[in-house]
Amino acid sequence: MAKILVTGGTGFIGSHTVVELHNAGYEVVIVDDLSNSNPKILQQLETITGQQPEFVELDLCDEAKVKAFAEQHSDISGVIHFAAFKAVGESVQKPLKYYRNNFYSLINLINAFNSELNLVFSSSCTVYGQPDVLPVTELAPTKKAESPYGNTKQIAEEILQETCAVTPSLKVISLRYFNPVGAHESALIGELPIGVPQNLVPFITQSAIGKRGPITVHGNDYDTVDGSAVRDYIHVVDLAKAHVAAIRRLEAEKAASNYEVFNLGTGTGTTVLQVIAAFEESTGEKLNYTIGGRRDGDVEKVWGDVSKASNELGWTAELGIAEMMSSAWNWEKYLRDNPF
Repeated sequence: MAKILVTGGTGFIGSHTVVELHNAGYEVVIVDDLSNSNPKILQQLETITGQQPEFVELDLCDEAKVKAFAEQHSDISGVIHFAAFKAVGESVQKPLKYYRNNFYSLINLINAFNSELNLVFSSSCTVYGQPDVLPVTELAPTKKAESPYGNTKQIAEEILQETCAVTPSLKVISLRYFNPVGAHESALIGELPIGVPQNLVPFITQSAIGKRGPITVHGNDYDTVDGSAVRDYIHVVDLAKAHVAAIRRLEAEKAASNYEVFNLGTGTGTTVLQVIAAFEESTGEKLNYTIGGRRDGDVEKVWGDVSKASNELGWTAELGIAEMMSSAWNWEKYLRDNPF
């Protein structure tokens, strides 16, 4: 079995990707500093897969420790790099914290493995800003980021692209996600925000279960079907499977170049009010929500053209908005009965 390193592997997307790598026959090593995740996720992963994943608690900003880790794990054949700070609001307040963590961790990883690496990088559709044309393709220009977090994704892509241009042994696929939601069908892992959720779906589930007050819909006067903002939501399990497809593409040396970019979404835009309606319909739970003003920095509407991922990665999202909402709700109920 090929051995894959998953950095940030106890996080939301990382933990689901660990499961899908296991299902695909890979051996997995998880590295995480646990600054934004819960160590109990390791037990949950063992319950789901029947196998305890190798885990190393490590701050990837510590250059010497990352180098020592790489020397001890010379049999790693690929890396999926999730580890990064990701709270948009905090990044505005503490930009240096985000630039230090999100860049040093990436650079240390590449240097530690002597740039001989198959690397899948966790990027974001935030690099597009408000696109001029929808659906947005991978060829669309990137726009000035709305936050230091978004800027770290843009600059990290530039770091990787420029390094690949002069380093043939470094092979990278950057995956630009749209909006990951949902949870594993077992309801044993899912999104676990620390503090008040910044994303819509965990706020919905926490509101429905009584942990939060009414949901605020930020704006109902956008140029959309019902006036609320539009996003391309993707089930986290579908997203995890795309990372497996990306690793396989790198292993098979099928990439068109040693730096590639793919959009990951469903290719369909869904409004905030449609998400609320889908949650109510799929769970039978009635939500309490109010209409508020627009938020500064919010994009009006964005969804992706995902045909490149379909044609070249051989990957297509399979789960719809109903499965996203019902699985997220099952996870929230699990947390109520089994608090972390």
